[in-house]
Order: sequence, then structure tokens, then C-alpha cells
Amino acid sequence: MISLRIALLVSVVAPLQVLGADFPKLALRYVADWPQLPQGVNFGITTGVGVDSANNVYVFNRGPDPVLCFDSSGKYLRTWGRGLLNDSHGLAVDADDNIWVTDIGSHVVVKFNSMGRVLMVLGQTGTPGESETQFNMPTHVAFGPSGKVYVSDGYGNSRIVKFTARGEYVTAWGKKGKGPGEFNAPHSLAVDGQGQVYVGDRENHRLQIFDSEGHFLAEWTHLGSPWGLYMGSDGLLYMCDGYNNRVLKLDLEGNVLGSFGEEGRAPGRFAFAHHLTLGKKGELYVAEIQNWRVSKFILD
Repeated sequence: MISLRIALLVSVVAPLQVLGADFPKLALRYVADWPQLPQGVNFGITTGVGVDSANNVYVFNRGPDPVLCFDSSGKYLRTWGRGLLNDSHGLAVDADDNIWVTDIGSHVVVKFNSMGRVLMVLGQTGTPGESETQFNMPTHVAFGPSGKVYVSDGYGNSRIVKFTARGEYVTAWGKKGKGPGEFNAPHSLAVDGQGQVYVGDRENHRLQIFDSEGHFLAEWTHLGSPWGLYMGSDGLLYMCDGYNNRVLKLDLEGNVLGSFGEEGRAPGRFAFAHHLTLGKKGELYVAEIQNWRVSKFILD
């Protein structure tokens, strides 16, 4: 499993030629010393991040404590998931402050309440497949109107799966390929106010857009490789271009409103920016694979 995960992560040895060198610059201010980890606690490979309605921040990582929660100042609050989650990947917070995670090692999506109690499991633990009740290394979760749940099923499969808020299967679409509605590592998801679904088609280096039933609408190929997607309350789309180590701010026509980031280990730089989210007061949080951290910025 470890060797497969590494192969998936580095399946492109070098990024494509950087697109958009003339994109407008996004004004971000780095916040130092965020968060404050308890003595003896560290992140492992950091894959996901989400914020609840109280502006608490949930960090998903591959260390011994998979889910760690902090307040917006970085104060440690709690952790859970030790011995329960196998291989962390995506994290998303729904409108009721439930925390949904994708476990690519166990092939499941798990719904927790904000204190870490398991509320629902989608998929069959340890049993990959492509049925209505199985995933094969699911990567991310997003939520549509009426609580609809969308899962990018993601590494082993190449599809998007839609469920009701109660976890009942509705439909699925996609297969491996390069054509419209086909995917090569559907890695992240976002849903806009009209219910349109934005899919980060990572290894095809494009973002595809669908209606809520999976009908293809458009693709954007000028942005790099969309690893992480987040739909802001401002109606704008935020994206991690992981191979080019930058964050993009987009309108829903695909226009780039701002770009920030470059490769590096120093604070304020990125090493495989994987996923991102926004706080309630203009904070931007970016989870990084190779730097084993979440970086916090203020949108100026």
C-alpha cells in the first residue's frame, strides 16, 4: 500500500510547464507559529484541512493522531482517529459541522461529529470495488444542495459517486480516460450554489464541471493541476495547483483573480500543496504533503 501511494503521488516526475506566469498576484500574509502543537505531538504527511462554523480548524494527517482540532488562534483542542483510520487523504466539513474524511487505505468515507464520534461509514472497510457500496481509494468529499454528498473515487477508480444526506446511493459517473467526463485521478471536489460539481482531474491537468446529475458542462485546462478545491462563501473557487506549488483564486468562469506561491521549505512556501480551506475571517489554510504542515495565511 505504501509503495502504491508513493507511486500515485509522484506519477509525474516533473510538473508541466508552468502556466499563467502573468496571473495577477494574490495578496497573502503568512501567519507564523500556527498552530501550537502539544509537546510530543507532530503532524505526519498532512493531506486535508477544514473549518467549522465556530472557526475551529481540523487537520487530517498520516501521523499517529489522524485528526487534530485547533481554534483559529492555533490553540490545540482535541484529536481522534488513532487506530481507527488507516491512510488519511481528504477532509471536508458539512453545514452541520460534521467532519467527513476519506481513508484511501481502508477504501471508506467516514462521517464524524465535531467531537470525533462516528456517525456514518460509506464503503466496505478493506474491500475495494466499484459497486454502489464500495470505493477504491476515495480521495475527497463535497456537499451540494439538500445535503447531497459527492465523493471522488479517485485513485483505484475514476468516477464521482453521489449520495443522499442519509448515505443512500444516487448515481455515479466517469471512467479512466482523457475525454469529457473521463478522469485520471479525480482528486478533489467542490460544489457551487447552483449545484454544479467541480472536479479536480489531477493527472489530466484540468478542472471539469458537471451538473448535479453528472452531465458534462465544461473543462478548464489553463490552470495547472488541481489537487485541492474549495468553494468559498464569497462564491469564488480556491485551488491548490500541487505540481506548481501555488494557490489560485478563480471566479466561476475560470478567470484567475489571483495566484500565490512557489516551491520551498521555508515558511510561506509550499512543497506539494495538497488541499486548502478558508476560515470565517479571511484566513486561508493550506495542507502540504512534503512539508508535513498546515500553513496559515490572511487574505489581504
